[in-house]
Amino acid sequence: MVVVVLVLVAAVAGWLGYQRGQTTATETAAVNASDQIIASQVQTAVSLLEAIEMRREAGKYTSAQAKALGEDLLRDLRYGDDKEGYFWADTVEGVNVVLYGREDVEGKNRYGAVENGVPYIKQIIEKAKQGGGYTDYYFPKKDETESKAKRAYSLLFEPFGWVVGTGYYLEDVR
Repeated sequence: MVVVVLVLVAAVAGWLGYQRGQTTATETAAVNASDQIIASQVQTAVSLLEAIEMRREAGKYTSAQAKALGEDLLRDLRYGDDKEGYFWADTVEGVNVVLYGREDVEGKNRYGAVENGVPYIKQIIEKAKQGGGYTDYYFPKKDETESKAKRAYSLLFEPFGWVVGTGYYLEDVR
């Protein structure tokens, strides 16, 4: 009888371990897919800024006009089936240029912002300056106060000195 119980316990433990491995593989695939999406979206947003910069270089806009147009377009640019994906931009010094739904933050320096012990804006800027990259941090969802795990991709647009980024909440892809 003891042997039968031990075999059953081992079988259940093995099955649970297998299920856990499958969940982890599925979660990893979902995170990788989401990473590709946000990197592609940021690259597209930066491409939009490049088009504006080319027109500025051609004399169609002043620097101030080009940046103002870039701000307006980034602020309104959305992606995803639900159009909830949005972009933000900060200067390399950490001054926020655009943050969807948070005009009260625009113009303020966020470089020292810390959430759950992570200096996330500093990290986002550093990744962007290194040629683009991902940053893991915590941030509350819109209209919520509890911080949730989030992952962002950021890229530097040198002509404006802007770090452009977007991200997703990990709980939304798991």
